[in-house]
Amino acid sequence: MDLTEQINQLEADLQELGSLLEKAERKRVQELLKQEQNKVEKELAVKRQQKEKQAKRDADPSAASKAAYTVKITNYAWDQSEKFVKIYLTLKDVHKIPSENVEVNFTEKSFSVLIKDLNEKNHQMSILNMLYPIDEKESYKKIKTDMVLVMCKKKSTKKWECLTTLEKQSKDKDKPSMDENADPSDGLMSMLKKIYSEGDDEMKRTINKAWSESQEKKIRGEDMMDF
Repeated sequence: MDLTEQINQLEADLQELGSLLEKAERKRVQELLKQEQNKVEKELAVKRQQKEKQAKRDADPSAASKAAYTVKITNYAWDQSEKFVKIYLTLKDVHKIPSENVEVNFTEKSFSVLIKDLNEKNHQMSILNMLYPIDEKESYKKIKTDMVLVMCKKKSTKKWECLTTLEKQSKDKDKPSMDENADPSDGLMSMLKKIYSEGDDEMKRTINKAWSESQEKKIRGEDMMDF
């Protein structure tokens, strides 16, 4: 069965369901018919879209190869206001393609972007596990000259330190751990050891020299006290 016949069958089913719904008197029967009606409407929309794409391919056989592969968007910038987190995607000529070719989908803690058939390629990116929840219904896209701006509506006015929880964990991991009951000198020693282990030869010589001078001053000070 080809797409045209499938669409005709679905349209006939939809018409009959509508007729049955008008005659149905019991609420449960009405609800069941409405559920089936919604299901058929969705399936019909998909089939019509498939037919439209097929018609475009038939009209222009080269169109199928124009966007033959997808590239990942890795370069972006972000900023924030009190109400929004804003992600800037720079893509040359993106304002020249149909706006429906730029698809942005939001969830409470993520968003994905798919830009179809731009300069003979598809462009895609996803940001998962965002730092704080966003309002997906109030979030939206803006298309500007050579740029797509993704506007993520904050659920609270809290300031974001970074874009994702992974970045936050990475930042926290690099911070020296602070124990309120610990000796402050222990934290200093840990920090010096970290700098020493990661430093180059010049850095190590500088630390060794400073440590030696510190120990000498300490010994001289103790000798003077004994005197």
